[in-house]
Amino acid sequence: MRVRFTKMQGAGNDFVVLDATRDPFQLSADQVRRLGDRRFGVGADQILVIENAPVQGIDFGYRIFNGASGEEVEHCGNGARCFVRYALDHGLTSQRSIRVATVNAVLELHALDDGRVEVDMGAPRLDPAELPFDPQGLAHRQIGNLTWWTLSLDGLSAPSVELAAVSMGNPHAVLRVDDVESAPVAQWGPAIETHPRFARKVNVGFLQVRSPSDVALRVHERDAGETLACGTGACAAVVAGIASGWLEPAVEVRTRGGKLRIDWSGELTGASKPVRMTGPATTVFEGEIEL
Repeated sequence: MRVRFTKMQGAGNDFVVLDATRDPFQLSADQVRRLGDRRFGVGADQILVIENAPVQGIDFGYRIFNGASGEEVEHCGNGARCFVRYALDHGLTSQRSIRVATVNAVLELHALDDGRVEVDMGAPRLDPAELPFDPQGLAHRQIGNLTWWTLSLDGLSAPSVELAAVSMGNPHAVLRVDDVESAPVAQWGPAIETHPRFARKVNVGFLQVRSPSDVALRVHERDAGETLACGTGACAAVVAGIASGWLEPAVEVRTRGGKLRIDWSGELTGASKPVRMTGPATTVFEGEIEL
């Protein structure tokens, strides 16, 4: 099976993009892992598959697979920006605003005149059950409008950490740290990711607040380890910061792969407002691979 692919990146978060609109196909988990392998395949954090619209009112289907595990995942914000850039560059659409259906949500994507892409990421969800996260019996405190939970990390340098639980359609734990460069991402990230309190594992964000409109972030992604950027992780971290009263409604997020802008009103009463993420999307190279 020969597959044409496009390698893309958004703020250093890299993807293999596949077009299944003209000739639909299915990949096995082994084939996804082969594509994602940085030695034996193309190499990518996620594999993105563009499909025909599943229902009326939607422009495309959007499937996301973890390049390391081969499993389908719920959401990828940096990948969504690459999605619309690919669709425009390859003539799949002439519209600069499109709606795409993921496994559990509908996203609105907007290509801007300056080359960046804005994504309506949907409303955040702060109910622990949405992740799912089991907080029963945990010590906690209220900071602003958000509950921060104390989680035990037995056997590590810190006996416990304080975190916020945020769902952006996928699960995130956010920790505030004084300095992201010295934060123990490699040690704490896997321990929190696989903690039994998180039934489907969790992405772990380490947030440094530089000012009310400027933060630095590192993210350990579930089944992938630390990546250069994580779009949903940036959204979750800013939501946690705004809900806690630390951040303004518009925030620049500095990741190791580049900068993202996150906008959110902070509205939590009634219908929570959507989070908007703006950032780059770039083609790296194209080719074919035998699977």
